[in-house]
Amino acid sequence: MDQRPPSPSFLNSHFIDIHEVLPEEDEEEEEEADEGSIRRENPFSRTIKINREMKRSDGSFNRQVSLETGFSVLKKESKAKDEKRVNLPRSGRSFGGFDSSSRLGMEGRKGDFSIFKTKSSTLSKQNSVLPSKKEREQMESQRTTDGNGGGLDESVNHSVPAGRYFAALRGPELDQVKDDEDILLPKDEKWPFLLRFPIGCFGICLGLSSQAVLWHALATSPATKFLNISPFINLALWLLAVPVLLCVSFTYILKCIFYFEAVKREYFHPVRVNFFFAPWVVCMFLTLGVPPAIAPEKIQPFIWCTFVAPYFLLELKIYGQWLSGGKRRLCKVANPSSHLSVVGNFVGAILAAKAGWDEAAKFLWAVGFAHYLVVFVTLYQRLPTSEALPKELHPVYSMFIAAPSAASIAWETIYGEFDGVSRTCYFIALFLYVSLVVRINFFTGFRFSVAWWSYTFPMTTFSVATIKYAEQVPSVGSKGLAVTLSLMSSAMVSVLFMCTLLHAFVWHTLFPNDLAIAITKRRLGKEKKPFKRAYDIKRWTKQALTKHNLITKDFDGGKEEG
Repeated sequence: MDQRPPSPSFLNSHFIDIHEVLPEEDEEEEEEADEGSIRRENPFSRTIKINREMKRSDGSFNRQVSLETGFSVLKKESKAKDEKRVNLPRSGRSFGGFDSSSRLGMEGRKGDFSIFKTKSSTLSKQNSVLPSKKEREQMESQRTTDGNGGGLDESVNHSVPAGRYFAALRGPELDQVKDDEDILLPKDEKWPFLLRFPIGCFGICLGLSSQAVLWHALATSPATKFLNISPFINLALWLLAVPVLLCVSFTYILKCIFYFEAVKREYFHPVRVNFFFAPWVVCMFLTLGVPPAIAPEKIQPFIWCTFVAPYFLLELKIYGQWLSGGKRRLCKVANPSSHLSVVGNFVGAILAAKAGWDEAAKFLWAVGFAHYLVVFVTLYQRLPTSEALPKELHPVYSMFIAAPSAASIAWETIYGEFDGVSRTCYFIALFLYVSLVVRINFFTGFRFSVAWWSYTFPMTTFSVATIKYAEQVPSVGSKGLAVTLSLMSSAMVSVLFMCTLLHAFVWHTLFPNDLAIAITKRRLGKEKKPFKRAYDIKRWTKQALTKHNLITKDFDGGKEEG
């Protein structure tokens, strides 16, 4: 039998195994590349085999092909897989394939909002929103093939970590989704009203109720007696603030009933969780600013217990998370709105002192001041929130003024004198206020939102503290400062009130889609397998050619010696 020597083309051809790479193989490949050990084989069989065991749900790709045709084969395989895969576009319709571009036989159906509804309400039939049984089976099979369905279900059924909000959202209130993030609900559709109604609406109540307290102080304080302020202004503001509080509370209670999953997400939001203290702070403000024509100035202790008890229970929960550590410790979730969870202690201390419970007032003041120092130092260093807060100043920084202003008023109410402690807290607030006013150019260029209302009550509280300071230190400067700051805070509240009415009833833009609560638990757009696959192919090719050249060189050297 004629044995022909191997042809040169056969000797020069090089065969390798090309297969898809999983992320966990990167470290193994780098270790093998660093070893530098080259196995020599028979010169007539120069095939280098790279064998790896892989576990994949959609089949395996492990085929011996020549280096010249490896790219074309891999391209065909990846193209075939991409046709089967249901991609998740960044259009906000990524949940379970509910995007109109990826549905099968679902033309004309709107986005599915039942994922945020209360679990008990989702048991009812929702034929107008949910797909049919056959369509659900088709989408379930697609999610199983793609491997992303479980992650999405997990994103809905489990709470989103606090750090995920900082990573996926931007803006001072963490209400804007970053461009490289996807959400669970459609962006191009208008969501139901309750789903768009945020907990931040209680900021409107904070602004109006604090104004009632301010004008009550202007009408009754000896320092501003020369203004002859009519008590009717306090009465009108109080009568306006009470219905607003009732409407906002009733609406949010409906949201808790029908969209409890969305409320849970707001609770885990590092900024909005602080607004869960707002309803009780508003009630305390309204109690302090009640007009004398409606109720006597003597506050009953049971009123204090009614408002402070739920506030204190929520405070135990939040402060416990700050103290005990974990994913929701203070250095992870601190932001300027955290002052809102501290201010209530000082307002509750004022209410307790007026009710005659001095020891309870001192206790609340001590707890509030201790946590204020911790929050102030944490935010002053800006260690945990360097990514969430913008470099420029924003009205959100007015939150820094609220706590020391309320602390000075509370100390004066408890001990009956605006002494050294009250003045120390007041001067801290004064310095922070001035540091914000001189940078007024940084307060422009931001879009209006409901959260802006929460920036009004710190300025109003500081105005009330200035009135108390003018009572203790009566002078032209102190009285003029009190009147000026009071007019500034009232003007701001008036402007925001007009903007709110225009956005709500004229432009209908007061409640846009609340994208912040629809983020996923894990980032969906992080995987870039096609790019990574091409990069790995180039790296393997370079390594294979290097090994091939070394083997050819050694073989040629051995042939010359022979």
